[in-house]
Amino acid sequence: MAKKIAVLTSGGDAPGMNAAIRAIVRKIIFDGNEAYGVRYGFRGLADGDIFQMTAADVSTLSSRGGTILFTARYPEFAEEEGQLKALEQLKRHEIDGLVVIGGDGSYQGALALSRRGFPTVGIPGTIDNDIPGTDFTIGFDTACNTALEALDKLRDTAKSHMRTFVVEVMGRHAGDIALWSGIGCGADQVIIPEINFDIQEVVDQINQGREKGKKHTLIVLAEGVMPGYKFADLLDEYGNYHIRTTVLGHVQRGGSPSAKDRMLATSLGHAAVEALAKGQSGVCMGIVDNKIVYTDIENALEKKDDRQKRNTLNKYLYDLNQETSVWS
Repeated sequence: MAKKIAVLTSGGDAPGMNAAIRAIVRKIIFDGNEAYGVRYGFRGLADGDIFQMTAADVSTLSSRGGTILFTARYPEFAEEEGQLKALEQLKRHEIDGLVVIGGDGSYQGALALSRRGFPTVGIPGTIDNDIPGTDFTIGFDTACNTALEALDKLRDTAKSHMRTFVVEVMGRHAGDIALWSGIGCGADQVIIPEINFDIQEVVDQINQGREKGKKHTLIVLAEGVMPGYKFADLLDEYGNYHIRTTVLGHVQRGGSPSAKDRMLATSLGHAAVEALAKGQSGVCMGIVDNKIVYTDIENALEKKDDRQKRNTLNKYLYDLNQETSVWS
């Protein structure tokens, strides 16, 4: 008898979510089962906004940004009442398994359903790259490329007007987007929440560059440190550096996903359906050392080793930028 497997997207949208949806739906149908979509995340799940999907419904989705299933906040899902509503709708629609695409909040929701006995698997979909159990999340690579393109253009303006540009990028509490895009564009400074910065050292580097003939400065600031305008105010206390602040904002979440994100999303979506077929539940998919793996969601959310590994990598990347951004 064919099984009914559903998929939903939750939390912030990320480029590649649609590619994951496509892979999930196509794999479900390939296995002889029925695919269902849930609109508006956990809110839609509790409301019963569940519909059957065909292979044609996901045609050409790989190249589209955002999520065709939409996403919405539903804080009530943290409570028993919200979870029971969702379980009631899953039972009413005779759904046998669920794939949840999103960040750590989405993982918490997936874990709650699994603990209540419903087969649920998570896929990491967030531009922030801050989810344990995987080296990279869906959307991170595209967000970095979007930020990098903007930074390259801002550098042209900074050089033309001999200004200091403070560019705030997204990432929530993680500095990954700032580091990867900052190193890629050759930023003079990358400021991230994982490593404390000394404003005097930033000022000294700007002054040293100016003494050697460098008239412009490009600083990439992760939003988890502080708002860009506040950082600019700090610099202003040390002199007139002709500062301009740019907040890249939600443009980093949109756009056609990169080849890397399409491949990652397709691989993880396919693997998630296979995990459900093997009877797995309460696990999240990931890529570690270029291999597809799955980890217990509960363990992933508490994984200190992953955080230490990420912090070690970020320290290396931070030092790498410090040593290659020196003006000589």
